[in-house]
Amino acid sequence: MEEVDVLFEFLREGESSEEEVDRAYERALEKIEDVEFRSTLNRPEDELGCILEINAGAGGTESCDWTEMLMRMYLMWAEKNGYKVSELNRVDGDVAGLKSVSLEIKGDYAYGLLKGENGVHRLVRVSPFNAQGKRMTSFSSVFVHPMVDDRIEIDVNPADLDWDTFRASGAGGQHVNKTESAVRVRHLPSGVVVECQEERSQHMNREKAIQMLKSRLYELELQKQLEERDKIEASKMKNEWGSQIRSYVLDDRRVKDHRTQFQTSDTVGVLDGNLDGFLKAWLMLGAS
Repeated sequence: MEEVDVLFEFLREGESSEEEVDRAYERALEKIEDVEFRSTLNRPEDELGCILEINAGAGGTESCDWTEMLMRMYLMWAEKNGYKVSELNRVDGDVAGLKSVSLEIKGDYAYGLLKGENGVHRLVRVSPFNAQGKRMTSFSSVFVHPMVDDRIEIDVNPADLDWDTFRASGAGGQHVNKTESAVRVRHLPSGVVVECQEERSQHMNREKAIQMLKSRLYELELQKQLEERDKIEASKMKNEWGSQIRSYVLDDRRVKDHRTQFQTSDTVGVLDGNLDGFLKAWLMLGAS
C-alpha cells in the first residue's frame, strides 16, 4: 500500500497519472487477497502432497472421455503451479478415455489447494461420440486425499494386510504387462483397498501402495477428529443429476461452482488448468 500512497501524492502534484495509481492499487489488492487466501491453509494436512482420484460415473463412453479431460485439466494445473505428478493407477475405458485414474501430486500445499475438488463434476456438451450431434451430459467424481510423508507417523500392522498381485494395464510398455508387477492391498480392519501399478518392480509398487494406504488411513483419522467435516466415504454423492459441485457447460461457455457461485465464461482456460479462481473461492467460503 506504500507504493499506492506515494503515487497518489505524485498524482496530486501532477507527477503521475491516474492509470499508474490504479495499477498500483490493483497490485496491492492482489497481494492482500493472496495473503488472506494463504491464511486459509492452516491445518497440518494442508501442506502435504495429495492423491487425486477420478472415476467415471453415469454416461458410459461420454463419462470415460470426461474423466480423461479432467485428468488433463489437473495435470495442466499442476504443471502451471510447479507440482510433479505421477500416475499411480489407471483403468482405460472400453471405447475411449478412462474409467478411473489415480494421480500423486507432489509438492507443498497440493492437498490444501485441491481438497475442495472433492465431489461430482458435470459436463454438458455436443457429443463427439453421437452421430446426431446431440447435447449430452456426463458425470465424473473426484476424490482428493492427503499424501502422508515422513513428517507424519502412521502405524500399520503387517498382519492386517491382504495382498494381491496382477498384471499392469494401460501405458507402461511390454515389460509392465508381461509380469505381475501391479499390487492391490486391503487393510482388513478398515476395509480400505488401494492399487498401484506405477513402477515396473513389484517391490517398488508395494512400497508405494503402503504409502497410499497410510494416506487413506490418515485421512480417515482426520475425518474422525474434525467434527465439522463428514467422512469422505459417507459424503460421496451418486454420480448423476443433482449431486454435482461444478458444471462445465461448453456450448454455453460457462463453468459454475454450485457451492460458491463462482463462475467464468473461459471454458477453454479452465480445461487448460486455470482453476485458481475456483480453488480460492471455495477456500475463502470455508474461512468465512
